[in-house]
Amino acid sequence: MREWPEGGPALAWKTPGIGAGFSSVAVAGEALYITGILDNELVLTAMDKNGKVRWQVKHGPEHGEVPGARATPVVDGDRVYLTSGTGRIGCFNARTGARLWSREMSEFGAKLPTWGYAESVLIYRNLAIVTPGGENCIVALNKRTGQTVWQSTGFAAPAHYGSCIAVEFGGVPMIVAGTGGGLFAVDARSGALLWHSDFAAGNTANCPTPAYADGYVFWANGYGKGGVCMKLTAANGTVTATEAWRTNQMDCHHGGYVIVDGFIYGNHRNGWTCLDLKTGEVKWSERGVGKGSLCYADGLLFFFSENNGRAALAPATPEGLMLKGEVSVAGNGPSWAHPVVTGGRLYLRYDNTLYCFNVAAR
Repeated sequence: MREWPEGGPALAWKTPGIGAGFSSVAVAGEALYITGILDNELVLTAMDKNGKVRWQVKHGPEHGEVPGARATPVVDGDRVYLTSGTGRIGCFNARTGARLWSREMSEFGAKLPTWGYAESVLIYRNLAIVTPGGENCIVALNKRTGQTVWQSTGFAAPAHYGSCIAVEFGGVPMIVAGTGGGLFAVDARSGALLWHSDFAAGNTANCPTPAYADGYVFWANGYGKGGVCMKLTAANGTVTATEAWRTNQMDCHHGGYVIVDGFIYGNHRNGWTCLDLKTGEVKWSERGVGKGSLCYADGLLFFFSENNGRAALAPATPEGLMLKGEVSVAGNGPSWAHPVVTGGRLYLRYDNTLYCFNVAAR
């Protein structure tokens, strides 16, 4: 739907009892996966497309600072991957929930971040990639067995709270990670350092995941840092990066941003901003639903405020923010999970409950 009716789209179903948390839902075919805290343990829940629970499995204790599940599960074929706030990396059978292997971030000499690990595992080809931090900052594991394939070299940096992304530029595959020591890119085949930026190094918390499009890597953080955009250049089989611009107009705590058709849409302090990807020029800045998270689908932006479970819809356009409908869901505390849209459905996770709305065109 390009516009929602009064009162918002129709609620298809809601499933309580998933446990407290901030993670989003992963949708894979007919199955849904989400995490939560139940009986003081991190629990991975699988549901069918109607919200009926298929199975729940424990993944060990969760980090106690700001209690709640952090990482969104990642589905790859018949397997589900998950990191816990304490640094446990797990691989599960997607159909049964049986644990297939697990590793600990501490095995790589990692120091636990202040608010615990929050990243989602990056699946890239045959690798499961995570960021323990430290001397072995980024680690690639065999996604089938959990065995170590490579560990990053050439730098050390503390882990923070975003996830890695895979980027291929100039024929060079790379893994890009935002850390407590800045932005780093390593060769996806070996873990060797390719380039880095010290932007936001030493910041209180770097939470958002970097984004890539059209030869540019963008990364923004909160606590007054703003954003940086790096322009990539390839030559002689390697990739370097130069700083294209910085901005103080996307002070993004953890709500994130998306790049669509050459424009960046993201959370800026208590509202939303649109920036030109290549220049950083501000196209618009509006309050909208207030500070929160967003996702993009089918030419549309879906916003989810961290306060009062308020969601909204708007076209993705640099011409301005034009809300085309709102809906609210119930819960307690901040709603930090990002909205998810797929198959004509909008999924909103707030606290202990997952909500599913029908948003397909009629």
